[in-house]
Amino acid sequence: MAPPPSRPAGTRPVGAVTRGTTNPNRLRRMDRWITAVHGSALRRSLDPLAVDLGYGAAPWTAVELLRRLRTAASAAEVVGIEIEPARVAAAKPYERPGLTFRHGGFEVPPTDRRPVLIRAANVLRQYDEAEVAAVWHRLRARLAPGGLLVEGTCDEIGRRHVWVALDPAGPRTVTFAARLGSLGRPSDLAERLPKALIHRNVPGEPVHAFLRDFDRAWAAAAPYAPLGARQRWITAVRSISADWPLTDDVRRWRQGEVTVDWAALAPRPGT
Repeated sequence: MAPPPSRPAGTRPVGAVTRGTTNPNRLRRMDRWITAVHGSALRRSLDPLAVDLGYGAAPWTAVELLRRLRTAASAAEVVGIEIEPARVAAAKPYERPGLTFRHGGFEVPPTDRRPVLIRAANVLRQYDEAEVAAVWHRLRARLAPGGLLVEGTCDEIGRRHVWVALDPAGPRTVTFAARLGSLGRPSDLAERLPKALIHRNVPGEPVHAFLRDFDRAWAAAAPYAPLGARQRWITAVRSISADWPLTDDVRRWRQGEVTVDWAALAPRPGT
């Protein structure tokens, strides 16, 4: 299949230049989750196109995304999109069949092809919270039917990561993922909440209550610590599942993940 065309000449990309910080394997936790939960949609698609939006100063995340998606769907293709032209130029030598790089922003360069996946990691961190809804709406409008937008934030080496998954109708889930050996308590992940939630980690907001309950369950699971951080995590997650609508099961919990229905963590209206 042909790659999507470049953005029309004379138009400006939507968005602002980010710091561009990137590292190899930084997004491995997000990629692992995408291939597990969205791999079947990629395989079913007649045009399994994915977009790595805002890949940064180096193209590692786009290169890795293609490799990982192809473990789930051999026909997957990836387009890396960056708002900074110099970054696109630097990435061009890494192009190969199924991997291209384009200049653009939140408009996702126009094409007749609609991606079945848009991944936007560490992009909205610098934006105001009030801007998030409009960006989500714009990106969701570019998705193919049944497509997925994954937007979130992680630390510099990918040990801690939180992301929101959205379909064309809106946000669906929030996933918390960590390298468990580096985790002091679940609320350590608060600093990696995506922009839509990071300022809502205050008393009275659902995400604050969730992390509070998770910390309490983690403390109660301390007797399992000698069996390893994974067993302690699984025990704590199983405990909070009685009060919070989790959408995954122990197969994902073993990976240091837990996914919660968005409706349970969404910011309170009017706050």
